[in-house]
Amino acid sequence: MELTRSIVETEARAYREHAPLAVVETENLETLPGAFASGEYGRRDAAWIVRWYYRRFLGAYPDDRRREAEDRFWDTEFEDVRSAIDDAVNADDAVVGLESLIELDGVDVSVGSGFLQFIDPDEYVVVGPRVWATLHAAGDLERSYPDPPSISAYETYLERCHELADRFDCDPWTLYTALFRLGDNGHPDSA
Repeated sequence: MELTRSIVETEARAYREHAPLAVVETENLETLPGAFASGEYGRRDAAWIVRWYYRRFLGAYPDDRRREAEDRFWDTEFEDVRSAIDDAVNADDAVVGLESLIELDGVDVSVGSGFLQFIDPDEYVVVGPRVWATLHAAGDLERSYPDPPSISAYETYLERCHELADRFDCDPWTLYTALFRLGDNGHPDSA
């Protein structure tokens, strides 16, 4: 499979029209960056990202692992959550942001990348097995998904996403939604 601008545009449009979480994702992409930057958010706003990371797979993610991560995050002192998010908001790059976020219980590099995406959707793209596999199948990432990904692997992934977003003249969220949809094993054009 070769990725093209047309494929990205078509799949991103189909995602907006058919993905079960598209409306709530759009709402949170519009509100969470400002809320995180100003500090005007609550525990549920932060916990939503952890829940979203796992639940966007619509049951395809092991339930026990999802619940364990969600519970661990919810039990974290909220001041620690606020401090980590504040550090990530003020970070100059993904490495610094992720280093702060992965100190939180229930947050690894993948979930941390979800936080980064909702902190600055113009800069960051969440990483996960489906999108990574799509890029790997297209020849845009050399190796298969490193489970779990390291910060270094995320940097490589993010760099590639930036290159593709530039090539296809789209924002990172549009690229993500197209890649996520292409990686759906039930999709007729999936690799």
